[in-house]
Amino acid sequence: MKAVTKPPSPPPPPDVDVVLPCLNEAEALPWVLSRVPAGWRAIVVDNGSTDGSADVARSLGATVVHEPRRGFGAACHAGLTAAGADVVCFCDCDASLDPALLVPFVREVRAGAADLVLGRRRPQRRGTWPAHARAGNLVLARMLRRRTGLRLHDLGPLRAARREALLSLGLTDRRSGYPLQMVVRAADANWHVTEHDVPYLPRTGASKVTGTWRGTWQAVRDMSRVLAEAPVRQGAPR
Repeated sequence: MKAVTKPPSPPPPPDVDVVLPCLNEAEALPWVLSRVPAGWRAIVVDNGSTDGSADVARSLGATVVHEPRRGFGAACHAGLTAAGADVVCFCDCDASLDPALLVPFVREVRAGAADLVLGRRRPQRRGTWPAHARAGNLVLARMLRRRTGLRLHDLGPLRAARREALLSLGLTDRRSGYPLQMVVRAADANWHVTEHDVPYLPRTGASKVTGTWRGTWQAVRDMSRVLAEAPVRQGAPR
């Protein structure tokens, strides 16, 4: 009688997926990926790097997704759609934020204590957060409070939420407004949003968005358009 060979079992889904939008971050990747907690999957979304970032990420065990359309939101959303874990986190890939800090964020989401958890950046050194970038963030935080009633202080990229709930928000911005649109639509859907202080470290390399006044105010314009959206009542996670 011929032996029946069972097909190999599919690998178990990761505990958590961490989306890392990436544009020329080869120098920062080793430290960032070393800080991703064990059992979690790092999804590095290469957004057109020319410094070999994708090869570096792959060599270090990360899952690499290529997103040819330029834009922070395009990279983030490509990572979200590629994710498979129940909880998805987001973190910049420039070594300014430590992915290990996401552990209590995930715990809070899983416990049902919050639907979306955000990190409030606290600079650790002088010059870490340029004055123009800080000013732009302050303006947007105040506009967000008026629009949603959420008393948040920062629109930083370190965050965690459930994947299916995030997809149900129907996020459409593919530029700098993506992080803000996530918060605005979460508020419109009556999500419970929390914010916690996190250390903000000097980034590796030059910022693609807030490194100049022009980049900062382009981001502010993108986000102002998001704030002008009519409320969208959808995406309630409960």
